[in-house]
Amino acid sequence: MFESKYSKLLTIILVIVIVAILGLLGFLGYDWYQKYFLENDALAFVENYTQDVEEENTENENENIVSDENTTNPIDSIEKTNTVTGGTGSKIPTFKGFNVVGTIEIPAINLNYPILEKVNRQSLETSVAFLYGAGINQIGNSVIIGHNYRNGAFFSNNKRLNIGDTIYVTDNSKNRLTYKIYHKFETTPEDADFYSRDTEGIPEITLSTCNDDSSKRLIIFAKAQ
Repeated sequence: MFESKYSKLLTIILVIVIVAILGLLGFLGYDWYQKYFLENDALAFVENYTQDVEEENTENENENIVSDENTTNPIDSIEKTNTVTGGTGSKIPTFKGFNVVGTIEIPAINLNYPILEKVNRQSLETSVAFLYGAGINQIGNSVIIGHNYRNGAFFSNNKRLNIGDTIYVTDNSKNRLTYKIYHKFETTPEDADFYSRDTEGIPEITLSTCNDDSSKRLIIFAKAQ
């Protein structure tokens, strides 16, 4: 009788251990999917996206050869456009079912992601997203948010960024701007006062994510050059 109860107890413990192991493997598997499969898909998207921009820019340069002294700053050519289509009427690019408004590349942390139009749980588990503002590469401030999973995915490594680091943002109108980080700080999750700010006629971006213990928001300001 005693051996029977002992055997049942061992069976229950064994089942609990197996379930715990399967749960851990499932969690690690999802984390691995995020870190590798999703990042590889995002990198391939960004490479194709920026290659199209570079090819079009090369064609335009060949058609309109000008001297260096007459070449305009990329910022000077920015015009108000539709955030999604870029005002061209062309097909909206998508990534895993979400509309894309541009791409972001940060060489210092090896970050390459499409910027999604919609902000919700599913989109933020897929990439980074445009939250608020003038529009990607438009004059004014644009807020881009992403999760910090503390595994290198999305904005997990933003804490490693420093003043002066470079960020490249390309939009659907085929504008590719270079931004330089000029301010980095932490604030409360409720603070949004800095979303609307005077950028003195220059495109700016704000990167927002959680700090490592999710108690605060890590905020980064960058200005187009």
